Formats: sequence, structure tokens, C-alpha cells
Amino acid sequence: MKVVYITKLYLENFRCYDKFEIDFDKELTVIVAENGQGKTNLLEAAAACSTMRLFRTAQKKEGLRFGENHAFIFADFVAQERDISLELRFSRAKAMEIYKNGVRQKRQSDTQGLLKTVLFCPEDLMLVRAGAAARRRFLDTALCQMRPNYARYLEEYNRLHEHKTRILRDSEEKPSLLSMWEDFSLRMAHIGAQIIRYRAYYCRKLLKAAAAVYADIAPHEVLSGVYKTVSSVTDPFADARTIEKQLIDHVFSHKTAEIAAKSCLSGPHKDDLELLLDGRSAASFGSQGQVRTCTLSLKLAERELFFDEDGEYPVLLLDDVLSELDRRRQDFVLNRISAGQVMITCCEDGISEKLRAGAVFHIQNGKKSAETH
Repeated sequence: MKVVYITKLYLENFRCYDKFEIDFDKELTVIVAENGQGKTNLLEAAAACSTMRLFRTAQKKEGLRFGENHAFIFADFVAQERDISLELRFSRAKAMEIYKNGVRQKRQSDTQGLLKTVLFCPEDLMLVRAGAAARRRFLDTALCQMRPNYARYLEEYNRLHEHKTRILRDSEEKPSLLSMWEDFSLRMAHIGAQIIRYRAYYCRKLLKAAAAVYADIAPHEVLSGVYKTVSSVTDPFADARTIEKQLIDHVFSHKTAEIAAKSCLSGPHKDDLELLLDGRSAASFGSQGQVRTCTLSLKLAERELFFDEDGEYPVLLLDDVLSELDRRRQDFVLNRISAGQVMITCCEDGISEKLRAGAVFHIQNGKKSAETH
């Protein structure tokens, strides 16, 4: 089995850290700290080297330490049986710069997925009941790592969506802007068709794998789901040209409504993944325990799909999530993560004592205060 793992992480002026370096165990590293000491920041930095974004904010400059104008994340890792060095440079004045093995990368989509990670944090436990945007982000995060072309499609679609939104927003003062509405709508439909096909195929695999995981936890209940996209798309598995035509029909029928609303009302940026338990909406009818089990199943299934794809388990980042689970679900998670590199953050609550960690670090005020092996 091929192995992907992070060997070293160095942070400078990132979040609460002035200068901080940590060497990770190849298998299991536990980071112990009270709340507010910076343990989540470490996993956020590790995840950023995979997704090229910060999972707690859309504004990368918010990752800068207070009062600083520049921040850096350096990571050394092994993936695809190669040693890779990645550097992310953050600035208040300009866009993030990415360097792979010392060479600046033109697009962030060129480096997404070099290091594959699955992040699981307490907020994810409510993924089923969160808004559709959270579930789209969950799908996109995985797909951007698995499929570099998808990352490029999504990057371009988001750029077009942002531009078209500005056109609609400013059209009342400048009606001439609406002359560009058709061109942007056609381009979004062209790329949107590709996005829908990727999501449809991924959701089918994900739901099948998640149902199997869920059955191991709760054998008397059945998890399923439905990928929901633009209503005019009759078959999200159809060829891209067919889907594109259906998207064009839909957006042109909503032109007047878009102009009135000053926003884009049609396209895969409205997609959702609805989760069902025994055929009923998990969000509406599921108990808290069932909703959490749904999310656990999705996250563990995501990890298995990465392995099925290229024979490498992604780095699993568990951010203080075990303390939010009852003992049965804690044990279930821990029993299923024996392969691949795992990083776990937790408070001083005894969880670290039950783990056979290769390395345990204690963090206080952004500093390593102790470590054991």
C-alpha cells in the first residue's frame, strides 16, 4: 500500500503562531491543548496545504497573525511515492502565492490534491442539518482533490458566477451591463454541465460507501440520499452537451427573475445533497445521534473513496471531534482509522490516553510545552 503523510509543518505569523515547527509521526499524532491554545490552527494549516483554502474563513488574509502583513505555511510531505515541499504565502495586500518544490504555481488548482486530506471537525457533525452550501463545500473539497480537472472547472465557474453577480447587481445603475448577461449565462451553462456530471458520479459512489458504513453502526436503519441539481436537468449522468442545453433553457426562462433579484438563480451553485434515513429526510426527522452517525458515515466513506481511487489513504485530520461523540461512536471511528496517517486534536479529557500514538504534543499559548514518543 502506498502511503501519504506529512513529515513536517512550519508556520510563521499564521493565526496565533509567531514561529512554530512540528514533526509528525508517520501514523498517529495527538495534539493536546485546552480550547483557544491553537491546536485547531495546526490542522487548518495542514488542510490548507491540500485544499489551498482555510476551512474556517473565506478570507485567506484572516489567517495572518494580528498586526502582521505576511504569513507562511511550509509543509514537507510524501505523496505518490515522492517527497514534496509546499509553501503557501499569505499577504494582506495580494492574493495567496503557492510554491511547489520552490517553483511558483500559476493556479491553485494545479496543486490541489497533491496532498490529500479528510478533515473532520465538530461543526461537521451538523452537516446534515446545515444549509446546502455546507454540503456543496463538502462535495467540492473531496472532488477538487480527486479530480484536478474538476478543480479547474469549479475555479472558472466561481469566477464567472462572481462576475455575472456583479453585472446583475450593478445593472440598475448601468443597464448596458445586461448586454453581457447572455454571454456569461452560456459560459456558466457550458462549465456547469461538467460540474453536475462530476458531482452526480461522485455522489453515487459516496452514498453507496456511506450506506455500508452506516449499516455497521446502525444495522436496522438504511442511509440513502439524492443529489439535487437544476430542475430542468432530467439526468445528471447524461452527456455534457445534453445537460448544457437543459441548463441554458432553465437560465433563459429565469432571465427576468434574475434581473429583478439581482442574483444568479440558475446553476449548480444551488445544488444540494439530501440525506435520507429509511426514505425520510434525515435533517427533518433524524435524531441528534442519527444525524451525527450520518456525518460520520459520510466522512469515513470519503476516506475510503480516496483509497479506492489511487491506493493511498488521505491524511485524516480529527479536530476535537471525538469529545463530541459518545463512547460507542468514538470506538467505531478509532477502530476504522488504523491505516494511513491520522492527526487528532483533543483537550485534557483522557482521549489521548486510549490512543497508541506515535507522538503526543502539548500546546500552550502557541508553544509546544512537552512531547512524548
